Amino acid sequence: MQNDSRVLRQALRLVCPLALLVTGCAAAAAPSTLAEFQARAAQANAALELPVYPVTPDAVRAQADEAIKAAEAGLAAMAAQDPAKLTFANTFAAYDAINARVSNVFQQTGTIAESSIEPAMRDAANETQVKLQQWSVGLDYREDIYRVLKAVADQKRKLAADEQRLVDELMLNYKRAGLALPAAERAEVEQRRKTLAGLETDFAVNINAARSPLDFTAEELAGVPQSFLESPGVRQEDGRYRVMPNITWHALTLAENADRAETRRRVAVARTQLARETNIPVLTKLVALRADIARRLGYATWADYQLETRMAKNGAAAVKFEEDLVAGLQPKYAEEVETLRRLKAAQVGQPDARLESWDVSYYMNRLKKERFAVDTEALRVYFPYQATLDGMFAIYQRIFGLRFTEVAPPYVWAPGIQLYVVADAATGVPMGAFYLDMFPREGKFNHFACFPQKSGSVLADGRYDLPVAALLCNFPAPTAERPSLLKHSDVETLFHEFGHVMHAMLGRSRFVAQTAFAVPRDFVEAPSQMLESWVWDKAVLDTFAADYRDPAKKIPADTIAALVAARQATEGYLTRRQLSLGLIDLALHHVSAAEAAGLDVVAVSNAVTARVTIAPPPDTAFVAYFGHLAGYDAGYYGYQWAKVLAIDMASVFQAAPGGFLDEQVGRRLRDQIYAVAHTRDVGESVEKFLGRPRSQEPYLKYLGIKPH
Repeated sequence: MQNDSRVLRQALRLVCPLALLVTGCAAAAAPSTLAEFQARAAQANAALELPVYPVTPDAVRAQADEAIKAAEAGLAAMAAQDPAKLTFANTFAAYDAINARVSNVFQQTGTIAESSIEPAMRDAANETQVKLQQWSVGLDYREDIYRVLKAVADQKRKLAADEQRLVDELMLNYKRAGLALPAAERAEVEQRRKTLAGLETDFAVNINAARSPLDFTAEELAGVPQSFLESPGVRQEDGRYRVMPNITWHALTLAENADRAETRRRVAVARTQLARETNIPVLTKLVALRADIARRLGYATWADYQLETRMAKNGAAAVKFEEDLVAGLQPKYAEEVETLRRLKAAQVGQPDARLESWDVSYYMNRLKKERFAVDTEALRVYFPYQATLDGMFAIYQRIFGLRFTEVAPPYVWAPGIQLYVVADAATGVPMGAFYLDMFPREGKFNHFACFPQKSGSVLADGRYDLPVAALLCNFPAPTAERPSLLKHSDVETLFHEFGHVMHAMLGRSRFVAQTAFAVPRDFVEAPSQMLESWVWDKAVLDTFAADYRDPAKKIPADTIAALVAARQATEGYLTRRQLSLGLIDLALHHVSAAEAAGLDVVAVSNAVTARVTIAPPPDTAFVAYFGHLAGYDAGYYGYQWAKVLAIDMASVFQAAPGGFLDEQVGRRLRDQIYAVAHTRDVGESVEKFLGRPRSQEPYLKYLGIKPH
């Protein structure tokens, strides 16, 4: 955290009971409206300003054009300065602020593209996403800007640590963009990067548009929970039931519960064929283009280029990390797969039955029920959506010393969206705001993610511009007869994704280039993955999980112990599945330009899947629907990399007097991980929080593997 925002970091630690945190234990005059929170922020030399969202397609385009026009004017003024009067403030700091304003519009436009109820709005937003990306790429090749920045960098003046960090990283970015290349070669790289930006948008748009509805009879859906059959849009007029494989919870519900193998197979095949025709040509071009750009910039592979600024540093290190885990997990993985195969053999009466990819989730679910007496569907009654959300809020407020207050949003992009202000519980000083958009609808992003809307930073007048984020999820919608009931895995997802919101709200930096989400991509998931551990602990679950029909009924301790045992019984397979995704990504991106040209992306990805887990259904192309390949390209390994770090960090809470509700450890997490954002090396931040060097032993214990 920086001196400019010192008011925000001098909050006293909260010492009030958990029960009071939902309503707040500060003075009775705590703000309750957006205007009141904005006034309180102003008193603390901060600005709580929400994005102004365009409401027509023309306004979407105009907003982007105006952002680019304003940025161009600022850049021109910056480049025209007297060389003798150049300083850090009027070059690097100014550049960060100019770029931030365009970045904020890009983030907001991205949310419109993924969530607007109007197709024309989504189309306009996708169009402007490409335009803004291409402008951003072009910015890397502005020689007039590079010249003034380099002039200040070459002065080698004594700067504050965060200032020097900004200088070093921005100059490295110019090197990585190819500014050291001859003009003609530099222009080729620039053009290819702009083309790349457009292809990545196409890839994401094709995924969002992919549909493959399947209709089944009641007999074909034997075993599927009644709650699914009664969900909005599922029952059709002809009495059949419609399954949408593109909706994740639809696909998972069928995979885990449908007794008929053919039903599971049809859904699995349909999901792994989504966007195949549209995206395989796009991905083929993406892979070749990325490798060619890397070659022109002097890197052996796209993975080497991408990972230079991350914790892994290069593609070989990422591959080794993944392959070492694949090998280390082989005994546990093989044992688990054989257990599932035997379950199938016993059920179908065929001793030599073969376990197919569409069988895995189903027999994992049976294993939980039969060996561990865990019925994931039956557990839903303990997790009504609203009570779960409120309970999670109370926990995060307690351990981080915060207060969340719902306020009326001045604008929403779809019905049902909520807005909350986050404030420090001890001082009442606002920390930021977040939107919740939690249920599926036509045209909306199909998964679960935190979308930053505006990054925090110090403004030119010294005020801290507070961050804003949006959480987009697709939980089962409530019906007239019953509330939305979450699976335990849904609760885990909620705790994870809201961890990203906390990272966005609590991070503090003078510069937008050093905000929370600017940390290396192979670390950014760690603070959120760590918070998944909360939902496996009885003390935590008892604060909110209760049967919605009888709130006095909590989840029994032996059920939670069985949940943990069941997780460990399948963790080998699930981890190998995760590793297969990372290795698919690396197989496509840790290759030379010559190898990447014309690479058969389907054959390569399916071969990796077959080697690391179970062969996919014939004639399928999951890789076409692997959305992380546009944005996380050469970086998907980072989920597993971060997972090891996350479990290590969670072990600090486990060992604390208050366990996962320990406020002292929570405050240390807030201060040493979340608050410092990207203002220092994340490895240093992790070890300051741990109070010791990093270790893999907690992760091995999590997997159920005893360290040697």
